[in-house]
Amino acid sequence: MSEPITTYQTEVSGLWSPRHVFHEAGQRLGVLSMVRNRAGMVVGGRWNPESGEVLHFRREPGLLRPQFSVWSEAREWLGSSDRCHYFQRRLDLWTGGKPYRLVPLTGLGRGWRLIASRTGESLRIEHGLLRRRASVRVYRKTELELILFAYFLGAIALNQSLPPTSLDDLPEADQEPARAPQP
Repeated sequence: MSEPITTYQTEVSGLWSPRHVFHEAGQRLGVLSMVRNRAGMVVGGRWNPESGEVLHFRREPGLLRPQFSVWSEAREWLGSSDRCHYFQRRLDLWTGGKPYRLVPLTGLGRGWRLIASRTGESLRIEHGLLRRRASVRVYRKTELELILFAYFLGAIALNQSLPPTSLDDLPEADQEPARAPQP
């Protein structure tokens, strides 16, 4: 994989309602906080940036599968997610224009990869095994809203990314990303 164009670092604090503080090159970008109901299920979240637009993540009605959507403060839909099967680890994301897949990292480790349908891996989220920090490496031009949405979904299902996976578990389209022609 080529060098990342942007790298974000996160620090997590809190147990019941965790707060994820995002940093880029040492500068604080904002805080992603998660909201739980009395039973402990994550029902939403909120992105509070240092400057810019506040985003709201909310759980959509679904009995067996977790479905989430992201909305702007002006109630504009920005994206949604779905899990086709209850026991499946892959999450499908839509942002209106392109479909994406959020799949576990290959090998042993905690984290996720965001795969675009035509261009391949867009970003990689790597969590430490024992520490409450993460690194988000962006390899292709990706909107911050999509990065935050993928991170939010990955943080909810973080323990599902721990079992080892291999490239054999993924569809052929996800194994080798498409390469842009060289000039």
